[in-house]
Amino acid sequence: MTASATEAAVSAIHIEDLWKRYGKVEAVRGISLDVRPGEIFGLIGPDGAGKTSTFQVLAGVMEATSGTASIFGKPARDARSETGYLTQVFSLYPDLTVLENIRYMGDLRRVPPDEITRRGQRYLRMFDMDRFEDRLAGRLSGGMKQKLALACALVPEPRVLLLDEPTTGVDPVSRREFWDTLAHLAAGGLTILLATPYLDEAERCHRVALIHQGLIQNTGTPAELRASLNSKRMELHTSNLSGAEEIINTLAGPDQEIVDVQRFGDRLDLIVRHPDAAEVILRDTLIPAGLTIDDIRIDEPTLENTFVATLRNLGQEVHSEPFPGRHGHAELKGQVAIGATNLRKEFGAFTAVKDVSLDIKYGEIYGLLGANGAGKTTTIKMLCGLLEPTFGKMQLAGKSGGLRSGSVRQRIGYMSQKFSLYNDMSIKENLEFFAGVYGVPEEEREEKMRWVLSFSGLEGKQDQLTGSLPQGWKQRVAFGAAIQHEPSILFLDEPTSGVDPLARRAFWTMINRLADAGTAILVTTHYLEEAEQCNRLGFMVAGELVTEGSPTAIKSAQGGHLLEFVVDQPQRAMEMLKTDEERWRVSLFGDRLHVITDDEAAAAIRATTSRIELAGMKVITAREGRFSLEDVFISVVEKARQQGKFVSED
Repeated sequence: MTASATEAAVSAIHIEDLWKRYGKVEAVRGISLDVRPGEIFGLIGPDGAGKTSTFQVLAGVMEATSGTASIFGKPARDARSETGYLTQVFSLYPDLTVLENIRYMGDLRRVPPDEITRRGQRYLRMFDMDRFEDRLAGRLSGGMKQKLALACALVPEPRVLLLDEPTTGVDPVSRREFWDTLAHLAAGGLTILLATPYLDEAERCHRVALIHQGLIQNTGTPAELRASLNSKRMELHTSNLSGAEEIINTLAGPDQEIVDVQRFGDRLDLIVRHPDAAEVILRDTLIPAGLTIDDIRIDEPTLENTFVATLRNLGQEVHSEPFPGRHGHAELKGQVAIGATNLRKEFGAFTAVKDVSLDIKYGEIYGLLGANGAGKTTTIKMLCGLLEPTFGKMQLAGKSGGLRSGSVRQRIGYMSQKFSLYNDMSIKENLEFFAGVYGVPEEEREEKMRWVLSFSGLEGKQDQLTGSLPQGWKQRVAFGAAIQHEPSILFLDEPTSGVDPLARRAFWTMINRLADAGTAILVTTHYLEEAEQCNRLGFMVAGELVTEGSPTAIKSAQGGHLLEFVVDQPQRAMEMLKTDEERWRVSLFGDRLHVITDDEAAAAIRATTSRIELAGMKVITAREGRFSLEDVFISVVEKARQQGKFVSED
């Protein structure tokens, strides 16, 4: 038996020299890959890398041009009865109930009716959705739709599950619940292959492969890929982020001591080869330029750092010409652009927003975060004048009344979560339409359109229908359309949903430049790593603003400790600990177990280690880790729920 035949015999998914061509376009270019039974394997890559084409071949809905794709030894097309597939666009029927969607999928896959009922009820109980079985799918939240789509895919009881960006647009609480479910299913023997644009999610996979331009560039565990960078991550806190970033960018490069610099809301993240040498360079450069160094912290690089570095080594970089801005707002910096005092919105007997007070200044990036149903979108609609509050006072662009007037509207840009572009119009037609709506001067329109096409990586494709664009490219065009008129106030509702990490950097580089020029920016996002880019954050729970501050201040104020364990049986350890702890305190990240405790760290490590080992498992390493913003967010939400602050989904 050949080596490749031996690998195929022990693999759940076997891909060998797989090619997929669309005319002259080579989407997949001879990739080879093996996924083991019971493994969660992540396929990550930028937009257009070939991920979806690979999934469609494995799902048996598309023939490969050449090469092999097999599921447990069968050709992928012959193994469709053993394969579940969740596409980027969910195949739920909004006018059918939860149970009717499950029955339809079961009938389609020829599952006996009594088995459909038994399995459907089992998965709905597992996902805590059994009380919603008569609700129309169209009335479910994003997280609940995700769970229903997963239940539908599981009813035929596949041996392999293919998930193409399954959590795009899902809030952090639902996202963690979704991943806990995947870990449970994998521990039961299900093999899972998934694509995700969120690199913190890829950290939860057993192994990961980076695909770029149809070729697999790197494969390994998240820890192996992070270690391959041979660098450290340095957090630099300074009062003048833009000035420090500009200077450090002149020092950074792939062959330099400082390899990369990325700006966040209250710090710069640097990738450095030798922290001590890099710190000397920074002090010798920044301090003579009149810039302070308030704090330096050293940590391990993230998987996203590795992803970006790998793509850059391959010559992949998001380049665009400078934004042709002619109408800056620097003179407004420091003044209140968006203000609210005791803002309240009632819909009949239901109170969606409860006495929210906030102020956002020109030149500031403010992130409004919350789980689905927290009241974020309702708050934004009131703040930008689209919805009248029941009570409270508002200030927008210097006005406290007449927020729908033409003079106010011309100062606002709005990129909506659900609607930003017309799919049946070309890119050019969309840009011309929004330029007209926003009153962009005729003499500036051509220049602004060229910039949007450059920023989006769509030069020469202005006549392409917008609806044919992948999600990431569509988001870039929508962002460009929203800023053509150079608004002094910008509302961005999940602007980078489905956007790959390299393109996300380009988004935030532009957002920071707008803020530096004086624009006030209000952002919502479900991706908590991205929320670190904001200067200040507000957490909403059940219509109330419960926490506010800079990303670092919010994390520093978090009580308790985060403990990280590497265990020989991580799934079993997680489920055992969840029987004794509040479930939200325990989560699994690949082979690492995170436990949040209010006890003293060393004592909690000893006690948790003892419990795990008494249950017959081995703790390989145990240490105190640092809270991520997602950890803090989930902790805040869950503690607020314990105080009775929650939105009933009934």
